[in-house]
Amino acid sequence: MRGKETVVLVIILIGGMLFGSIIGEVLSPWLPFLQASKTITWSPAADLEIVKYDLAFQVKLNLASIGGLALAFWIFRKIY
Repeated sequence: MRGKETVVLVIILIGGMLFGSIIGEVLSPWLPFLQASKTITWSPAADLEIVKYDLAFQVKLNLASIGGLALAFWIFRKIY
């Protein structure tokens, strides 16, 4: 049962971050501090002669997306 809760948590958190980012973009003309963001990038790569991979993960955080993340976590705690 814990695996299902973990998947639901990840989906809710990603949805909360997206919701927060959208709200931040909508409100940025009136609240410009919501537009300031920090980008976190992780790019693992390997060349093993047989297999070669290059992945890029990027997360762009701003105050509104962090608020959406907190709201999503609160909603998850109320559900479970």
